Amino acid sequence: MKKEIHPEVKDCTVTCACGNTFTCKSTKSEINVEICSECHPFYTGKQSRASRAGRVDKFNKKYGLTGNEAE
Repeated sequence: MKKEIHPEVKDCTVTCACGNTFTCKSTKSEINVEICSECHPFYTGKQSRASRAGRVDKFNKKYGLTGNEAE
């Protein structure tokens, strides 16, 4: 690698809007994010799949489908 052309990599503090902080490596010394693994519904297990099923049922009801039409 050529010397003195690469940015300096240093420890970085990442701060989430929920208040969670953690460290990683970056060219910046501080990063602010809106969502992290501590507050994201997918990672916390609070994500609801019932709403997706409800949308499918609503679509089927709207167009009069029973689910057997694809066969």
